[in-house]
Amino acid sequence: MNDYDLMKAQISALIETDSNYIPVLSNASSVLFQGMENASWAGFYLLKDGRLVVGPFQGKPACIHIELGKGVCGTAAKEGCLIMVPDVHAFPGHIACDSESASELVVPLRKDGKVIGVIDIDSHVKGNFIPRDARGLEAIAALICEKTVFD
Repeated sequence: MNDYDLMKAQISALIETDSNYIPVLSNASSVLFQGMENASWAGFYLLKDGRLVVGPFQGKPACIHIELGKGVCGTAAKEGCLIMVPDVHAFPGHIACDSESASELVVPLRKDGKVIGVIDIDSHVKGNFIPRDARGLEAIAALICEKTVFD
């Protein structure tokens, strides 16, 4: 079972060292990748010039740009809502950066009420994510957005 309290405490301690978004997101992606069961990719996409741009992550190489409304990440960013997909192959317009990806969980990052990016977690296991994972990642997203300095 994923220990979100531990991951949140680890990320919080790292933010205390340096609150700039580059080290925060770099270390947070590692904490999430190591701490989430069956995670095959864990990272961030940040909104820049009207589209998502890959940020710090752990896992296989990723798509560099994602248009708003495209794929799971682009849809979550455009709609400003969490999206949990038990089978990515059943998601219309899924963008397959990793052909082995089977399930995905995307949580928007909000700063001052505006979506500035997303946390993206992929798994090679179908149905890997449950509502508890969604709540845990939402809490981590809130912590990151509250305490991190974004340029």
